[in-house]
Amino acid sequence: MPKLTIDGKEIEVADGLTILQACEEADVEIPRFCYHERLSIAGNCRMCLVEMERAPKPVASCAMPAGEGMVIKTNTPLVKKAREGVMEFMLINHPLDCPICDQGGECDLQDQSMAYGLDGTRYTESKRAMAEQNLGPLIKTEMTRCISCTRCVRFTTEVAGVHELGQTGRGEDAVIVSYLGAVVDNEMSGNIIDLCPVGALTSRPYEFNARPWELRKTQTVDVMDAVGSNIRVDVRGREVMRVMPINNDDVNEEWISDKTRFIWDGLKTRRLDTPYIRANGSLKPASWSEAFEAIAAQVKKSDAAKMAALVGDLNGAEEIFAFKTLMDSLGVENIDCRNEGSNVRPEWAGRAGYIFNSSINGIEDADALLIIGSNPRLEATVLNSRIVKAVNHNELAVAYIGEQTHYTYPAQHIGNGAESLNELLKGKHSFAKTLKDAKNPMIIVGQGAFIGDDAKAIFETIATLANDIGAISDEWNGLNFLQTAASRVAALDLGCVPKDKKINVASILAKSKAGELDMLFLLGADEMKLCDLDNSFIVYMGSHGDVGANSADVILPSAAYTEKNATYVNLEGRAQQGIKATFAPGDAKEDWAILRALSTHLGQQLPFDNLDELRIKMYQEAPQLANIGSLDAADISAFAKIKISGDISSTPLVSTITDYYHTNPIARASKIMDDCKAAKVIAKSEATGTNG
Repeated sequence: MPKLTIDGKEIEVADGLTILQACEEADVEIPRFCYHERLSIAGNCRMCLVEMERAPKPVASCAMPAGEGMVIKTNTPLVKKAREGVMEFMLINHPLDCPICDQGGECDLQDQSMAYGLDGTRYTESKRAMAEQNLGPLIKTEMTRCISCTRCVRFTTEVAGVHELGQTGRGEDAVIVSYLGAVVDNEMSGNIIDLCPVGALTSRPYEFNARPWELRKTQTVDVMDAVGSNIRVDVRGREVMRVMPINNDDVNEEWISDKTRFIWDGLKTRRLDTPYIRANGSLKPASWSEAFEAIAAQVKKSDAAKMAALVGDLNGAEEIFAFKTLMDSLGVENIDCRNEGSNVRPEWAGRAGYIFNSSINGIEDADALLIIGSNPRLEATVLNSRIVKAVNHNELAVAYIGEQTHYTYPAQHIGNGAESLNELLKGKHSFAKTLKDAKNPMIIVGQGAFIGDDAKAIFETIATLANDIGAISDEWNGLNFLQTAASRVAALDLGCVPKDKKINVASILAKSKAGELDMLFLLGADEMKLCDLDNSFIVYMGSHGDVGANSADVILPSAAYTEKNATYVNLEGRAQQGIKATFAPGDAKEDWAILRALSTHLGQQLPFDNLDELRIKMYQEAPQLANIGSLDAADISAFAKIKISGDISSTPLVSTITDYYHTNPIARASKIMDDCKAAKVIAKSEATGTNG
């Protein structure tokens, strides 16, 4: 570990650190534009110049390794003059349009020109103008402002794993462009807006909407997938204006998916703001009491055996617990949360049988990865970037079983169906040796692997393979199950699966369509067809007018995820608390409060009167939900006892996400998501030459 002196202070740093990183450890601020701790070093901007003893000129601290005995000075007249000169060059062509720039108030160039620049310029020549780039519906470009830091280029290549941007030209003709003028359509493209240190890349949907000092900022949790990305919701008045990432090294680092970032306009449209009751074939507004009485009257006429309940994908643990408790009190046994059609059951291997056991961070420790029935790029976009990172930095070997698709990293295709697992078990495929030779082999299993009747046999075969290759041990559990819904792990923790093992969401909907169900309760559940709900009395509780609401006989309007305090359990089993950022519209209320009021009308009053009391009851039933922010390893003992007890079919395994931009009611209400989907279709047709 080298020792060096920074501004007269001796410090010892880890091997491999740069001078800039060493200065940060010594609490010395170094300005920078191109450097970013999660991207490769470019050394473009030279703003990080420092003086090094015996060096003939200032050195770029971001690109110079820290060495033994170095004497670094960051506050000398030479350094000050060098930084002022760099800043003067930066501003030669930069337009003076700060008053109309969306980056205003959050601009690195503004901040650093105030701290390190001059109060004037010696250049009187005309400023350079650059043509704008069409990067799609999400990113607004003003390339005249670009300072060629190349952060956006490095991000798309190194983090998102796609080659979409590059720099062409030299000198004043240098410009960042997309390849062949195509739009940027990777699922993490919005992060380059945050990375851009000037106003060259800004949010197109947010353009001219608000200034940062007008916004009230609330840290909460994303529900667009099961990763549980930490986010900041920015609100003006009662309106959500934008969603930004919050750094959490254990979960999402500092990235979020485009769906997470740009979903905010869907929170404003197609909202349910008053109860409705269906009368004479059409929905009519009603009071809460009228809606509750209509439900109570139908419950009295119905048999519990002919009632069922479905839990949606965006619910917090509190309302799931209240919903399950109410259904139990009514004697309803057919309650399910596996809306994508998965047949996984908690009793197969306990909690370890449905969570991401190695943790998201554990991906970076793996040296061989097998993906089964999943496309992480669509199912867990931010998690997919960790795989890209492991491939780039650790040479992670990847193979997959399922439909042939385009991953954002090299991946060997083993086969379409789960029968390929038998080839690996018998060592007939070359990747079997790769897995066995790996120190930390990893398996990621998507819910697409468990759609068919052979789900249990596939689960047993995967567990057997994991034991055989050493993926499960006391030191390492590399058998991971990738959930796609924010509510799924909490719902499984709370037992939201039918007691009858032959019943699942598909059979419940089939019974409803056949008229064999008297009542069907939907807690934000919308992932079905309207015709499947025609012949039952439907009670829908949710925030948006989607499939469930359109088929409902009674609608109970509830709060969206930004409008309530709730606990969300991500795919690792990590409980995180979402914080209320704004208020629900009209008469809409938080789900648990609606269920508490409904229980009184049904004569089955729930045993809590406020959120704190509810959580105490919930923690008694599922203690792991009280461990906010932390991660506890699940018991893996059941895997050692699993034996293969059935045959596997040759049915191809497919991802459960077929329409990335329309996976939930909020997304389907979002015009921005519609624009993204349209741009994706156009980009695909141009790439394949099928656009006529």
